[in-house]
Amino acid sequence: MEAYKQEFIEFMVESDVLKFGDFTLKSGRKSPFFMNAGAYVTGSQLHRLGQFYARAIHDAFGLDFDVVFGPAYKGIPLSVITTMALSELYGKEARYCSNRKEVKDHGDTGILLGSALHDGDRVVIVEDVTTSGKSIEETHPILMQQANVEVVGLMVSLNRMEVGKGGEICALDEVRERYGFACASIVDMAEVTEHLLNRECQGRVVIDDEVKAALDAYYEQYGAR
Repeated sequence: MEAYKQEFIEFMVESDVLKFGDFTLKSGRKSPFFMNAGAYVTGSQLHRLGQFYARAIHDAFGLDFDVVFGPAYKGIPLSVITTMALSELYGKEARYCSNRKEVKDHGDTGILLGSALHDGDRVVIVEDVTTSGKSIEETHPILMQQANVEVVGLMVSLNRMEVGKGGEICALDEVRERYGFACASIVDMAEVTEHLLNRECQGRVVIDDEVKAALDAYYEQYGAR
């Protein structure tokens, strides 16, 4: 596993973004872990987060793209910090773009924030986590309605590795099969478990044998095939 992935896993724990316990997800599933990207709140955290996204995008998709698009709402800051980090780390001048939940009819009108989209633009989408692929269902048509763009890929911070709506493969794979563009994550839960199992992180062991057993039971029921 690359060093920056190990650093990112510990960064999620340090930032109180990745937690282990008993959680009820939006889908109604009972999960032994929860990831909340909204817990990145400080300048230093956001700076580091942008760098992790930029490195993962560079490794997975390269730098041949024009726009970083972040679906509203959590994707808005992700698109901004990733664009900044791409410039800082690689000298890559990409434009940031996000959508509004509602079309604005005065001043800066339209449904987009940041850059306009133009025919021929190559776009990378950034999200926090994809559990069902619903947000892509909502935002992909918006992208296509603005211009004849090409989606290079979708980058999320954590692949939960659970079955999507089809009940067979994970949500990221469902998105790839449905829309035909690459999908990747900074890390997935297998890597998280491998790195944290029975080792101290931020002064404590967050995945011990008991938590590992709960994770195994969860993935026995909901894990992608």
